[in-house]
Amino acid sequence: MVDQPKVTEKEARAVAEEARESGWQKPSFAKELYLGRFRLDLVHPHPRPTAEDSAKAEKFLTRLRDYCRTLDPAVIEREARIPDEYVKGLAELGCFGIKIPESYGGLGLTQVAYNQALMLVGSVHSTLSVLLSAHQSIGVPEPLKLAGTSEQKERFLPRCAKGAVSAFLLTEPDVGSDPARLATSAVPTEDGEAYLLDGVKLWTTNGVVAELLVVMARVPKSEGHRGGVTAFVVEADSPGITVERRNRFMGLRGIENGVTRFHQVRVPKENVIGGEGKGLKIALATLNTGRLSVPASCAGAAKWALKIAREWSAERVQWGKPVGEHEAVANKISFVAATAYALEAVVELSAHMADEGRNDIRIEAALAKLWASEMSCVVADELMQIRGGRGYETAESLAARGERAVPVEQLVRDLRINRIFEGSSEIMRLLIAREAVDAHLAAAGDLADAEADLKSKASAAAKASGFYAKWLPQLVTGKGQVPTSFTEFGRLAGHLRFVERTARKLARSTFYGMARWQAGLEQRQGFLARIVDIGAELFAMAATCVRAEMQRADDVERGEAAHALADVFCRQSRLRIERLFHALWANTDAADRVLTRSVLAGGYTWLEEGVLDPSEGTGPWISDWRAGASTAENVARRHLPPTK
Repeated sequence: MVDQPKVTEKEARAVAEEARESGWQKPSFAKELYLGRFRLDLVHPHPRPTAEDSAKAEKFLTRLRDYCRTLDPAVIEREARIPDEYVKGLAELGCFGIKIPESYGGLGLTQVAYNQALMLVGSVHSTLSVLLSAHQSIGVPEPLKLAGTSEQKERFLPRCAKGAVSAFLLTEPDVGSDPARLATSAVPTEDGEAYLLDGVKLWTTNGVVAELLVVMARVPKSEGHRGGVTAFVVEADSPGITVERRNRFMGLRGIENGVTRFHQVRVPKENVIGGEGKGLKIALATLNTGRLSVPASCAGAAKWALKIAREWSAERVQWGKPVGEHEAVANKISFVAATAYALEAVVELSAHMADEGRNDIRIEAALAKLWASEMSCVVADELMQIRGGRGYETAESLAARGERAVPVEQLVRDLRINRIFEGSSEIMRLLIAREAVDAHLAAAGDLADAEADLKSKASAAAKASGFYAKWLPQLVTGKGQVPTSFTEFGRLAGHLRFVERTARKLARSTFYGMARWQAGLEQRQGFLARIVDIGAELFAMAATCVRAEMQRADDVERGEAAHALADVFCRQSRLRIERLFHALWANTDAADRVLTRSVLAGGYTWLEEGVLDPSEGTGPWISDWRAGASTAENVARRHLPPTK
């Protein structure tokens, strides 16, 4: 196996810390929420698109809806591939340039419209939304919009808008969320005009069919080169690039995801995005809005799940009445309906905030991705339970015996990856927790540094005392304890008062954790995860309430229905929050750590006796790979003729 950079845990953390955006030039609703301040003014009144943006979006979405009705999802599922003619049709509609400015050949639509398009195409087949989002959310267009030069935008964005599929290449066979160990290299040429890329990238979504790539590679530090992880735009047909394999997965059967090898691939210096050593910052900045594509797909899936649950539960009769009238099923339908509404509320609010640009949404986007990916999986599982055996049966099998081809089992398979895509739920919780406790870490200083000496800690304690002396009294009382607060929200006022009170309680709990564990807090990942999850629920409650109130202002009848949905959702969310608060201090985390250490040390191998492991002998846990020329067949293909 290739020699990975040798890094300690401290060095790995330092790399991640350097890559994150440390400043807060704009307000953040979620950041304030974790600090115990409910800034409703940052999200209410609910942001709205301009009349011009709405008209442009509706015109495009109408055409897209008509085209999507002509597509057969069974073809994609059966052949595990999106037909070229489907991609051609999407390209002709402008789907590969939805957010690319019109000056570069794109449609110039908003994040809100983009999310609506992803929901629409995803309702045909999940891999259609993955194709478009991997291209536009994290592929070439977004990094260039954020950090590209004028010349780079002129060269590449028109091609992307026409349908030159792009892909984002960061993950390697032995590197996931730990970029400090990135092994793909980009060595400057002697003439200084280019870089030579060597390495292997894993799970390159769109990589099999991509024409353009964003590649993260490490430039060695040398005279004239600051070095570090750097982002490059790379032509996928460059000599030395081989797509060695197309990967296959549990779900998303049409996804074009592969293993890509680079061997002495020459990339002009003009293709560096943002400068040497800026790659990780660009990647994280890209994901701030790029992550919103995942919750959009999740919301679309939940809306479809509600439709199926409603129609089936009214049709299927057991014990003399429709199954939906039995309370055991009715509880599930209520959950699906309320959660579908909340998912769309979270997506809509986050997208509008991204379009407005007046707020820093790095936490909101991460929360939306985390919460939506987790909740949509629960929705899909409940739908499968409602459908019973028919939920577990494939759509093809249902159709073969004359029943409606409802792909519930496919929905379960396809949604599951969202808890891993673009940062697993575990990693997302750690990223959000880092931002949520940022003010505490800044105030604590050396108190939060396990290697600081006693003198430094004493000095830090004095500084922290000043911060907390001003901050803690603010958490004692607030509008949440005033019965007349938020009365303009009608029946939802009590829920907003709960959000305000609970935000303060959450901030106090974070402080108690900081005081109790100090530098050890970062290792209390169970505690931090629950803190994050409580904040996610509070964000969802706020988003749901402000959306329902906006709808009531627009249409009283629909608004009342929206208030009913929001009310039930908030009631369900409050129960989840209560359980999470209880688990902050009453949990099995310590016992789990002890047991796990024993398991990893081999103390319970006797428990594994009596079964066989068919995977033994089939290969190593992580494939052996080395930089060098490829010996495999190049399986790259193109949906469309090249645009170069």
